[in-house]
Amino acid sequence: MTGRLVLVRHGQSVGNVERRLDTRPPGTALTPLGREQARAFAAAGPLRPGLLAHSVATRAAQTAEEIAGSLALAPQAIPGVHEVQVGDLEDRRDDDAFAEFAATYERWHHGDWEAALPGGESATDVLDRYLPAVGELRARYLDDHDWGADVVVVSHGAAIRLVAAVLGGVGAGFALDHHLGNAEAVVLAPITDGRWSCVQWGTLAPPFGPGPEADPVADVVERGADPMG
Repeated sequence: MTGRLVLVRHGQSVGNVERRLDTRPPGTALTPLGREQARAFAAAGPLRPGLLAHSVATRAAQTAEEIAGSLALAPQAIPGVHEVQVGDLEDRRDDDAFAEFAATYERWHHGDWEAALPGGESATDVLDRYLPAVGELRARYLDDHDWGADVVVVSHGAAIRLVAAVLGGVGAGFALDHHLGNAEAVVLAPITDGRWSCVQWGTLAPPFGPGPEADPVADVVERGADPMG
């Protein structure tokens, strides 16, 4: 099992520039910078892609198209790997909305998976749609000993951090404190008994230490962090 699962966040979108909670597919398109970021990701390596997939969101599909341009791969949409659905907070760009999302997201990483965003998803909802998609990719490709390539999935920041923390056993403090920039990736390697090892988080390699106590609300409200990164 030498192939890896590469969960890459989409390039910069119009929603990102507007600092808006843009989660409902199809959502906004990439900016010109977002397209450049996607091409730079493909060029940076070291990827060994054998499959390139993306969520149903426009920004993810466009990112995959840009990545595919240099890889001779046809990207394919797969269900279940779209962004956390923020429900009643959709399209909002105010500090109260950011704070509510960040506080709920923090609860998820500390084990309260049933806490739900108003009119939106709980962590259980996200994991119940995302993990089967990942499991199918693993069963079809990465668990095949004749498959030596990476499976690259263009997805979304908040969903990737939650899923990677759960699958890779990454601590809550680290996952909450280390947002993913546009076109940054988390890389998971399959190991025995259906488990995963997190071998890359953005620009960082393990060990993924706890670091200082994370404050997600202050990050997005006071320090201007990307709420969905």
